[in-house]
Amino acid sequence: MKPIRLFSGLFTVGFWTLASRILGFLREILLTAYIGPGPVMDAFVAAFRLPNMFRRFFAEGAFNAAFVPMFSKRLEGGENAEGFAQDAFNLLAVAVLALVGLAMVFMPALVWLTAEGFYGDERFDLAVDYGYVVFPYILFMSLAALFSGVLNATGRFAAAAAAPVLLNIFACSALIFGAMSGGEIIRWLISVIPIAGVAQLALVWFATERAGIRIRPGRPQLSPEMRRMVRIAVPAALAMGVTQVNLVVGQLVASKTEKAVSWLFAADRLYQLPLGVVGIAVGIVLLPDLSRRLRADDKEGARNAFSRAGEFTLLLTIPSTVAFVIIPGPLISVLFQRGQFTAEDTAATALAVAIYGIGLPAFMLQKLLQPLFFAREDTTSPFRYAVVAMVVNAVLAFGLYPIVGWIAPAIAASAAGWAMVVLLVIGARRMGDEARFDQRFKHRAWRIVAASAGMGAVLYAAIYQFGWAFAIPGWRYLALLLLISIAAAAYFFMGHLLGAFRLSDFRKALRRS
Repeated sequence: MKPIRLFSGLFTVGFWTLASRILGFLREILLTAYIGPGPVMDAFVAAFRLPNMFRRFFAEGAFNAAFVPMFSKRLEGGENAEGFAQDAFNLLAVAVLALVGLAMVFMPALVWLTAEGFYGDERFDLAVDYGYVVFPYILFMSLAALFSGVLNATGRFAAAAAAPVLLNIFACSALIFGAMSGGEIIRWLISVIPIAGVAQLALVWFATERAGIRIRPGRPQLSPEMRRMVRIAVPAALAMGVTQVNLVVGQLVASKTEKAVSWLFAADRLYQLPLGVVGIAVGIVLLPDLSRRLRADDKEGARNAFSRAGEFTLLLTIPSTVAFVIIPGPLISVLFQRGQFTAEDTAATALAVAIYGIGLPAFMLQKLLQPLFFAREDTTSPFRYAVVAMVVNAVLAFGLYPIVGWIAPAIAASAAGWAMVVLLVIGARRMGDEARFDQRFKHRAWRIVAASAGMGAVLYAAIYQFGWAFAIPGWRYLALLLLISIAAAAYFFMGHLLGAFRLSDFRKALRRS
């Protein structure tokens, strides 16, 4: 994959992920406005996090970390990649069906384990009730993730990246129709989630058929290849799912404070916007590319792909971090403060956003560094690092709670993210030059940081002079739009002036997208 083609893939995935995240934001805006922080929203967050947590383990995490490199190598070498995908599909389907069955039986225990603070009040029963409805979503999404992995390995990124958009279209529609009908809005929302999962699965399954790869349900066979894939997948489950585990630990701690789960969820959705657009795009596109290059012993090409993905990561991560730290209040007030979401909720959520923002570069760098290991079918090393990171997160979350209260999980998650990055960097040193950034990256990286710092100074001056506009209901939307426009213009002007990037890079990538 040539550098421009790599950027084209990143932009394609990034575009559709951005569309999904924007619609996801609309979903959260409607959720916070119609329902607002409180027992019902706390219960929904806890219930919906269960299938999403296991999805990261079974699909986007463990399974894809093992499946994509192995499938890519077979596809490149003409070694019956379709048969391998068929066996993987059958094995995954049986495993996830078993998980769904167990969850249906032990749903109260699952809720207690992930939100123990709910026990004894109405939130617990609500979360259990919602969990029964939304948990089957994991079956459709896990199978959709396999088809997405097949499409990504063949260089077809659009359908797989567009599939998550469907969930947010269905969810937003359900919230609006629920509000218009005058019924129980939350029931509309939870009922539509499994339906959206079916639609997502259908989209990527059809796209895989069009790509010439035919996969049909069948009897699972635990062949030597499947056993090897499982051995690789098991340690990857924790390595890729560390962020989700940390979120659940944070939820467990936050559940002791009313509304805290809702506040952290709203903050999480904001910092997940750049993480999803950049971090997930890098992980999806970089892993199959590195796998192919390493199979071909193209070390220089692997280093170039890794370095260009690193540039793309820094390009949007550093300015996002600066914005989250400097203007979290205006961002939250404009995005969420309406209806049931009060000024008190804005202040609490903004504090969490600023702290998550400090950890954002770490969460991004994990998405960049982990493919170095997974492309070599090494999932054991990231597994060990993830264990250390989870211990750091748990110790800080529980240890700081008596001191700083509900905000402890945000502090713990950011600290654990940086611990994970340090360990990944140390572990990657033994891989050779292909796991090191090239001179172009080193030349541009500090300039990206400098341009972001300059943008931060402009942001700080603008909010100091015109912050009063955010207190006027009719003006705050325009004020935020102008603030973001000024910041973006300042960043790209200074970045171009300093040589942090070239506008020609974007023009070429867009022409190839």
